[in-house]
Amino acid sequence: MPGIAGADRIPEIQPPGRPSGPRTREFQDVLARELEPGKPLTFSAHAQSRLLSRQIHLTDPQVQRLQQGIQNAAEKGARESLIVMDHLAFIVSVSNRTVITAVDGAAQSGNVFTQIDSAVIV
Repeated sequence: MPGIAGADRIPEIQPPGRPSGPRTREFQDVLARELEPGKPLTFSAHAQSRLLSRQIHLTDPQVQRLQQGIQNAAEKGARESLIVMDHLAFIVSVSNRTVITAVDGAAQSGNVFTQIDSAVIV
């Protein structure tokens, strides 16, 4: 400001709004990696045990639909999701792309699913 001593040392104040700069770019990169559809789907040891004990055999198209359900949940910001498909229910850690447990139609009756923040029907 002309005529005011020291005015050249006052930092410019940015109006509120979207942050800009390297931290925003880092966040966008991390988000893009987390939403990456090619990230592999994994099954926890517990989920594998449930699939075996309940004789649940997933076909390739079912695995693809499960991955699409996880992708849809990720795009909405979900963390832990219930994914329902073909009379099967899966609890999934969306950010890790990990199936935590699996339930077939016979075992679903009377179940209460807790610690989820979303449900996806595929």
